[in-house]
Amino acid sequence: MATFLLEVGTEELPASFVKSALEQWRSRIPADLAAHVLTSENIEVFGTPRRLAVLIQGLPEQQPQQEEEIKGPSAQAAFKDGQPTPAALGFAKKQGVEVSAFELRATDKGEFVFVNKVTEGRKTPEVLTELIPQWIFGLDGKRFMRWADGDLRFSRPVRWLVSLWDDRVLPLNLENDGTVVKGDRTSWGHRVLHPEPVAISTAADYAKVLTSAFVQVDPAQREESILEQVKAAGESVGGTSEIPGDLLSEVVFLVEWPTAVVGAFDESFLELPAEVVTTEMVSHQRYFPVRHAQKSNTLLPYFITISNGDPAKSEVIASGNERVIRARLSDGQFFFKADRAIPLADYLPKLETVTFQADLGSVRAKVDRIQHNTQQIAQQLKLDASTTATLDRAAQLCKADLVTQMVGEFPELQGGDG
Repeated sequence: MATFLLEVGTEELPASFVKSALEQWRSRIPADLAAHVLTSENIEVFGTPRRLAVLIQGLPEQQPQQEEEIKGPSAQAAFKDGQPTPAALGFAKKQGVEVSAFELRATDKGEFVFVNKVTEGRKTPEVLTELIPQWIFGLDGKRFMRWADGDLRFSRPVRWLVSLWDDRVLPLNLENDGTVVKGDRTSWGHRVLHPEPVAISTAADYAKVLTSAFVQVDPAQREESILEQVKAAGESVGGTSEIPGDLLSEVVFLVEWPTAVVGAFDESFLELPAEVVTTEMVSHQRYFPVRHAQKSNTLLPYFITISNGDPAKSEVIASGNERVIRARLSDGQFFFKADRAIPLADYLPKLETVTFQADLGSVRAKVDRIQHNTQQIAQQLKLDASTTATLDRAAQLCKADLVTQMVGEFPELQGGDG
C-alpha cells in the first residue's frame, strides 16, 4: 500500500474559497476513487491561504482485475452452417477474444453469444494523473481568474505542484498556453518566517515537513491553536474573549502560522453602543472583542487579532492594528454624535427618497402601512390609549435609522430587516 500527496501551491486564496474547496474535495475524491475501483485507508485534505492539499493513505499499486460479461449477437446471426459469420468475427475482434471463447446461452429472446472478459487493472499512479487536473480545475468558486496567456481559470494563479507517490515524484504537468507547472517534491514555507523552498522526501512526511517551515497545514489544528491563543490573550488582560463562530471559521483560512496579538484602544470609545464597537471589530477588521470577566455585557478596551506574521514583531503588529481601529472607531463616534444631534423623527422625510420596491413605493410609504396595521391590531386587541400611542410611535420610527450616517457606515446595525 502506498501514500499519495498532492499539493497545489497558489497565490493568496480567499478564505471562503479554501473552505469550500476542501469541502468539495472531501466529497469528490473518495467518489472518484470508488468509481475507478480504488480503495484507500484514509483521506485527509489540508488548506491554507497559499495551498490546497490532499493526502491519501493505503492506496493499492493498481486497480484489481475486472471481470465483465458482454452480450453479443444472436447465435443465429453469429453462426451459419457451424461457421462464424462476419458478425461473430467482428464481435470477437472488438472484444479482443477468439471465437472459441464464445459461450452460447439461452435468453428470453433466444440464444445469444456471450463472452467473459477479464481486464487487467491499471497502475494507480496512471489513474491519478488523469484525475488530478479534474480535482483541481473542477472546483467551483466565485470570481475565478485567468493568468499568463492561457485559458486555465482558478481562484488564484497556480505557482507550484507537489505530487508524490510515497517517495517518488508522480509526473504531472499543468500547461497554460506555454506556461508549465510541473509536479515536483518542492513546496514553499511561510512567506515571512520561512520564505524558502522546502523539499518533501516522502508523502507521509508532508505535515511534519511543512510544520518545520512554519506552515500549519491542518485547518483543525490551526483552529484549535487559535482558540487556545485567543482565550489566553483575553485572560491576559483580565477579560474573556468573545469568539464568534463565523469569525473563527474565516480566520482559520486567513493564516498559515497563527499568532494571537492583543491590541488596545481608548476607553472613550466604550461610550459608543457596544454593537458599534463589536461590529467594527468583527465584521470590518476580523478582531475578537474582549469582555469583562464578570460582566459579559461590558466590553473592555482591548481586541485580539490573529497575525500571520513574525511573532517577534507582535508589538509592531499590535501598534499598526491599533491605528486602524482608532480611525474606524473615530468615524463611528463622529457619526453617532452627529445622528444623535437630530431627533429620530426628523429623518422620516428622507425615507421618501429610499425605494422599498418599485410597485410598493418608498420606505416612507411602507412606514405608513406599518402604522396603519399597528393601529388596526391595537383596536382588535382593545389596547388602552397609552399603549396604542407607544406602538404607533414605534411603528413610525422603526425605519428612520436607515437614513442615518451610522447605518450608512455600519449597515449591519440597521434596526429592522423586514
